[in-house]
Amino acid sequence: MSLRGQAVALVAAASLLAAACAGERARSTADDFCARALARVDSFFATAPAALTDPQHGGTAVTASYGEIADGMNGLVSADYTASQFQSFVNLMTLIEYDAELRPAPYLARAWEVSDDERELTFYLRDDVYWHDGTQSTAYDVEFTYLRATDPATAFPNASYWTHYVKGREGVEVLDSFTVKLRMQPHAEFLDPWRATAIMPRHLLEDVPPAELKQHPFGTRCPVGNGPFRFIEHRQDEAWTFGANPFFPAGLGGRPYLDRLLYRIILEQTTLLTELLTGNIDLYVGVGPSQGKEVQASQAAELRHFPFRQYVFVVWNARRPQFADPRVRRALTMAVNRQTIVDAILQGYGRIANAGVPPFHWAYDPSFAGGLPYDPKGAAKLLEEAGWIDRDGDGVRENADGVPFRFTLKSNKGNQARADIAEVVQANLAELGIVVEPQIVEWATLLNQLNTPELRDFDGVVMAWVVDFNLDERDLFHSQSAEQPYGWVGLEDPRVDRLLDTLPLVANREEAIPLWRDYQTLIVELQPYMYLYFSERLDGVSRRLRDAVMDVRGDWVNARQWWIPPEERRERGRAAAR
Repeated sequence: MSLRGQAVALVAAASLLAAACAGERARSTADDFCARALARVDSFFATAPAALTDPQHGGTAVTASYGEIADGMNGLVSADYTASQFQSFVNLMTLIEYDAELRPAPYLARAWEVSDDERELTFYLRDDVYWHDGTQSTAYDVEFTYLRATDPATAFPNASYWTHYVKGREGVEVLDSFTVKLRMQPHAEFLDPWRATAIMPRHLLEDVPPAELKQHPFGTRCPVGNGPFRFIEHRQDEAWTFGANPFFPAGLGGRPYLDRLLYRIILEQTTLLTELLTGNIDLYVGVGPSQGKEVQASQAAELRHFPFRQYVFVVWNARRPQFADPRVRRALTMAVNRQTIVDAILQGYGRIANAGVPPFHWAYDPSFAGGLPYDPKGAAKLLEEAGWIDRDGDGVRENADGVPFRFTLKSNKGNQARADIAEVVQANLAELGIVVEPQIVEWATLLNQLNTPELRDFDGVVMAWVVDFNLDERDLFHSQSAEQPYGWVGLEDPRVDRLLDTLPLVANREEAIPLWRDYQTLIVELQPYMYLYFSERLDGVSRRLRDAVMDVRGDWVNARQWWIPPEERRERGRAAAR
């Protein structure tokens, strides 16, 4: 080796050593943070009053589904529905919650008021809520959460929540330790973001740079919440364990009835069903429709089904030439027999979707029940108009540059329904001269491929979206969101932008409905997604789990009120070990 080569090798070795040392320092810092945080939690809980001995208190409920809680309890960065559920109802708290009639109700905030000009929203917080390390929850935590959520460096996934709020420090003012004022433009459904955004602990995270929040260990290794259950343990891709918070305010129901709440990650739906029917889990979240009859016939569990805020679709990466033309995207939808998918996969628990407005929502337009028809001949004509023709007689369409129409269609590991959808799409599009290659990817990896603007490593993905009660698709389809986490398709259309800018400002629903009709018509034309269906939510609930409510608000909505009769409780060690 030459002297120069030796020098290069030495520099490379030094760089690798420096990188390894930096990585070790980062791990050490993370370990130190979590060790200190959890030690304070243990110290605080050591002062807890003796456990209650009435019949309703005690026991462990084991819940399970097929996905990890991606990004854990860090509500500033997580883009996962299950994570938002645990943040809202288990480990953390939101300022408000919705009652069974979907009306705003006090939670961390005991009350609120809006100024006469609807430009100021003031929250009055409870003074009896404590973080699980003993620090009092205050208005400064709300201020911190708002400042981080509106800081672009954080990359808060639901940035559209704050479109009509005043960003930064001008938008939030702490009046005293339990009173905080937010400033905004008058707009519809302005309270809804505070139902969905968990308040985060300022005293633990204020020194973390916003851009580093997503990688911070708080979310998955040592979340310190203020909700009804405290974090105990997380084993990656295996389980999360939470314990009852004896300091939870009496005015909100006090200590949860359960001693522990366990969430298991089980990748195979057949295994999930077996575990439910043999009594090893108490709640199977997201029962496959094909499994519904087995749950109904069981003596061990019952099937709950209720309107869900979810629709299932295929998202196209319109940055890629196959999907850039809306005629092509319409053709893809017209070429797939969506009714067959609904019949085969949902077993009657859902209906075809043609836009993202769910049937229970006031803006839903029944006239879109037909939407784009199943029409392979019409689809072929659109593809030809867009320049995709079988030019060499090999049975596969090519564009003018000779690039064949082939793509990878991804779905997440553990979700058999989505894998089945990918196979139906593959078969239907093959008849049209399009080659589809299904690929199954681990859930957290798939989310990263979708949500990282610099990556966008996908052609098409079978995905699901859970709609907020405040329906606002700005994060999905506005051109300003194309390079934000949820701008998966990369849509840029000024007509869509104008409607998305206008709709949230129309508070009167009767006036808003014609605009929503125009918007849905435009979405059908542009077809950013291949909308497949709105599904009902299916949950399998053990008959020993009492007073568990599941509805359109979520699966864990009243977890703090679940209980198990003493004679039906499993041993804690047995439950935690499974």
